[in-house]
Amino acid sequence: MHLLKFNYKQLFHQNSKGGFTLPELLVVIGIIGILSAIAIPNWLAFVENYRLNAAQDEVYRAMRQTQSQARKEKLHWQFSLREQPNGIVQWAVHPATVNASSANWNNLDPSLRLDAETTLRLSSGIRKVQFDYRGHPQELRRVTLSSQHSGKVKRCVYISTLIGAMRKAKERERPDRGDYCY
Repeated sequence: MHLLKFNYKQLFHQNSKGGFTLPELLVVIGIIGILSAIAIPNWLAFVENYRLNAAQDEVYRAMRQTQSQARKEKLHWQFSLREQPNGIVQWAVHPATVNASSANWNNLDPSLRLDAETTLRLSSGIRKVQFDYRGHPQELRRVTLSSQHSGKVKRCVYISTLIGAMRKAKERERPDRGDYCY
């Protein structure tokens, strides 16, 4: 049997050109640039929506907790919301007899803000809604959150009935009675 012998020196030292040409590299860089231009804005929008949805869920759960505590303890409880001077939105759940400024405050994501569509009653820089001993709200109100970077995307939490039903909503393309979040 005849075995082929390879001359490895000849194989690796041939006069062949290896690598890529400059036009080939420019085409690859151009394709990567185009894909990045398409993907990065979509990724940032995804992250912004995730943060808003998480904050909306957090506010919704806090308002439900307020309602539940009012029923459980047969007392008026209050959900409070404030925006710090540095722009951070905070929330607190506490008995209505406790001064809101001394409540235990929780921060929402720092990239979010309270939107102008928020209708919670404002008193001394704190927005609030109270639930009576049956878990019924004193009034129908809404919390609207948006991104500090783009006010277009909004998420809302509504107290929609006087017996305390709540719901979540997101922005729409057209306003309904002046509201984009319904």
